[in-house]
Amino acid sequence: MSLQTRVVAILTKPADEWRTIAAEPATVEGLLRGYAAPLAAIPAIAQFIGFSLIGITVPVFGGAIRIGIVRSLVNAIVYWVLALVGAWIAAVVIEKLAPTFQSRGTTAQALKLVVYSMTPIWIAGVLYVVPALIPLAIIAALYAIYLFYLGLAPVMSTPAEKVIPYMVVSAIVIFVVSLILGTITGAISGIGGYGTF
Repeated sequence: MSLQTRVVAILTKPADEWRTIAAEPATVEGLLRGYAAPLAAIPAIAQFIGFSLIGITVPVFGGAIRIGIVRSLVNAIVYWVLALVGAWIAAVVIEKLAPTFQSRGTTAQALKLVVYSMTPIWIAGVLYVVPALIPLAIIAALYAIYLFYLGLAPVMSTPAEKVIPYMVVSAIVIFVVSLILGTITGAISGIGGYGTF
């Protein structure tokens, strides 16, 4: 399935698509390289454009503040790499948590759950081109949580009564991993910490 077809399917008919995804063979490398890498590049590239070319409007200064091209490029590269690392770490933790919630699945299955759920967030990363629009990404984050909720049962074989607790614990894990990696991104690039994936 092409990247575009999968993106459209997971965003428009997620319940059906999760059943298809659950049955597909997949590898960690294939998911990261073929799906997560191109999509995680969207916010990275958009941040580069938004921060260095368009700038961030700060009312106190009466105009837009632009970040240097080199610093912004470093930020974009670090963001992209750590987004992939973060997705993998989250998948490993979700896989290890599975037995606690009477679920089962490999790291590849858990990574399917993470990367396909992240689709709306990565697509909404285009909003970074105009930094003032970044708050709209909250809508994408809420939809990502919904996708994760729909995907748990088919992908990780989670019983219905365990879906909500597993989702809540997984969301906390993903949030913490994102926060830590965002802080690392900010420390390396000097732009400031924010979530990476």
